[in-house]
Amino acid sequence: MDALTLLLTRRSQPRLTAPAPQGEALENIKQAALRTPDHASLCPWQFLVIEGKGLDQLGSLFEQSAIDNDKSDREIQRAPQLPVRAPMIIVVATQYKEHEKVPMVEQLGSAACATMAMQMAAVAQGYQGIWRTGAYAHCSIVKAGLGISEDDEIVGFLYLGTPAQNLPEKNTPDSSEFFRSWPAS
Repeated sequence: MDALTLLLTRRSQPRLTAPAPQGEALENIKQAALRTPDHASLCPWQFLVIEGKGLDQLGSLFEQSAIDNDKSDREIQRAPQLPVRAPMIIVVATQYKEHEKVPMVEQLGSAACATMAMQMAAVAQGYQGIWRTGAYAHCSIVKAGLGISEDDEIVGFLYLGTPAQNLPEKNTPDSSEFFRSWPAS
């Protein structure tokens, strides 16, 4: 798949199964993250690769978060199952660095770009993924359990694996609805 086709046909795949990327494929995914825009070469990100029993442990952490945050019984029961929807999750978080020319928002943008780059590297190699966030990405219990500083942000949980089904084609939005020339004529 050429780069332009990859970008123009990008979409999330919520149904994932084994195998997850391993070996050279996983290393390519990691390297793609490290090539994203990074003003002043701060490397303002951190990544946790979670597989196997780690997915169960992440589920327990989500369950504890749901309990401690007074979620409904349904949400508490569902929480441990969320991570096992894919054979691998890469947690992407910022790792802010104090810098006079690079504000936090730029560093957050770099981490977001790293997430997109990893997903595209996975797709280019025949895998698929979906970038998820939700309440657990913003929860101090989850951050602490993963060893992520309260000052940093979980940008997302990148679920990776092999597509379990083919998805129908997705409609492409009309670009004129989102782009305009400036200054206006």
